[in-house]
Amino acid sequence: MSVTDPLPPVTSAPPSSGLLTRAAVGVPLIALALALVWQGGWWFSALVAVGVLILFAEWAVMHGIPRAWRLVGLMVLAACAFATRYGEIGAAIVGLVAAAALLGALVRLMKICDAKWMAGGLLYAGLPAIALIWLRDQPQGLGFVLWVLTLVWATDIFAYFAGRSIGGPKIAPRISPKKTWAGLVGGVVGAMVVGGLVADWANFPAPLFATLSGGLAIVSQAGDFFESWLKRRVGVKDSGTLLPGHGGIMDRVDGLVPVAVIVAAALIAKDLWR
Repeated sequence: MSVTDPLPPVTSAPPSSGLLTRAAVGVPLIALALALVWQGGWWFSALVAVGVLILFAEWAVMHGIPRAWRLVGLMVLAACAFATRYGEIGAAIVGLVAAAALLGALVRLMKICDAKWMAGGLLYAGLPAIALIWLRDQPQGLGFVLWVLTLVWATDIFAYFAGRSIGGPKIAPRISPKKTWAGLVGGVVGAMVVGGLVADWANFPAPLFATLSGGLAIVSQAGDFFESWLKRRVGVKDSGTLLPGHGGIMDRVDGLVPVAVIVAAALIAKDLWR
């Protein structure tokens, strides 16, 4: 499919169950995530590992990756999460990239499925898993992970309500018909406010982190658009049905994926340049 081809209509998933259902499912999930982030260690690593395994499974189903190859991908992701938990982030990254390249080449050679979706799915799921587990294990890891999570959540929540209450021009109606410029601005402002407050609580420089939160809010929205494009490409409304009112795991972490990777990469680069 070329970039100029029309995207297929969404046909397979039911409409959203409404705001009440979203809140009834979302609030307990946020509470569980915060509790395990606070706990850290194996508890948080297990949360991340389970999330990314489901994420890759949803990706694989969307892109027609056969079950046997899905299982191989799941084993690769579990091994990368395990290695990162034991402090071997370099080995985890090298192993993930090598596995993605190898499995992509194999499925292409054997004409099983499109190689870019096999390799891309492993990187899409594996890199944020490595990033989040590594971030939490840093000396100020609790603050960093809470900052990342809350700025992404704030982006989604403020964008949702600003878009619904203000409306106005759409950003990219062919990809995501409900996303408006007002929602984007609302998401950026919300992320700056919440991100600044969490940064201040974590004893980070609040003005700097508030500004960074605004930029990362745009990255989060870009992740949302990317996932919307993926879903419209294959003609589904949601990545899965695991979370009533929300869809699948990918639907809930699409903005977190790029933000977590960028924040971890920036901190690693900062350490390397010291």
